[in-house]
Amino acid sequence: MSPAAPPAPDLTAALHLVTGPEELLAERAVGDVIAAARALDASTQVIDVAAADYTRGDLTMHTSPSLFGERKVVVLSGLEDAGEDLVADAKVAMAASEPDVVLVLRHSGGARAKGLLDAAKKAGAQVHDCAAMKSDKDKATFVLREFHQLGRAVTEEAVQALVDALGKDLRELASACRQLVADTMAPDTRPRDLPAIDAAVVEQYYGGRIEVTGFKVADAAIAGQTGQALALLRHALASGVDPVPLVAVLGTGLRALAKVSVAGNARSADAARELSMAPWQVDKARRQLRGWTPEGLAAAIEAVADADLAVKGGLPIPGRRAEDPVYAVERAVMTIGHSRRAR
Repeated sequence: MSPAAPPAPDLTAALHLVTGPEELLAERAVGDVIAAARALDASTQVIDVAAADYTRGDLTMHTSPSLFGERKVVVLSGLEDAGEDLVADAKVAMAASEPDVVLVLRHSGGARAKGLLDAAKKAGAQVHDCAAMKSDKDKATFVLREFHQLGRAVTEEAVQALVDALGKDLRELASACRQLVADTMAPDTRPRDLPAIDAAVVEQYYGGRIEVTGFKVADAAIAGQTGQALALLRHALASGVDPVPLVAVLGTGLRALAKVSVAGNARSADAARELSMAPWQVDKARRQLRGWTPEGLAAAIEAVADADLAVKGGLPIPGRRAEDPVYAVERAVMTIGHSRRAR
């Protein structure tokens, strides 16, 4: 049984701690606190205090009660660069909070000012965790949440296609979700009344991205369609795609086959949990495994490992020049095709 998710922060609380390096999530967390304050009082004043420009006493002035009784949200940003003056004043402000003042502490990470974060937690601050999203699983969960909030259904394949295309930039990923919903809306309809956004829609809008191009090459190569894979590869290279991510995608596809090949006949959902994959990825790998032998798969993985070494500079063989990266990728694609057909 998976652990229960932590409770959502109380946005109406007087003290908030926004931690972690993911700026988009942090901006949203701060925005949610401000929106909650303005829902209680539309005249709420927002004051931004940057740690890098702080002068002792500024926070005391900003957190003092207003002559007109307006509510205030004071946002301390860049606390990872906070000096002693700001840390001291912030601890005083937390200990003597005013009823109409909301204090938001923003710290993107690192050891500096850690004592202030510990003091905030001890004082009962509502913690907004904005940890970096590095894994595809976390990014896929983020995309699903975005579409859910937008009221639009989306298929698992479409989610993965978006992550493959735009997963390096969370802000761009969020923007793409909004754009896809807006661009596929028919007049006088609601998002929930429309069909789910599928991989074909994502392909239409984002199929030219580097990562998607790489997956096309890998899918064709693994399926034994060597001619098509080489044509896609040469087009990608001519368009300026670096060989390094192309080789990485080939390796990802073959590793998925290797992992799923040892899962036996377990249900897709059970195998996915065991292998840290999505069920649809397990199903796709099982389809792709047809025509592969263990020996052929091992040879293909070894060929991609050699190509990976070559495109990253490689270790020159005595008496030979370093291998050309483009040729190394093409040779890996041809070896994959040959290995699939070998019996």
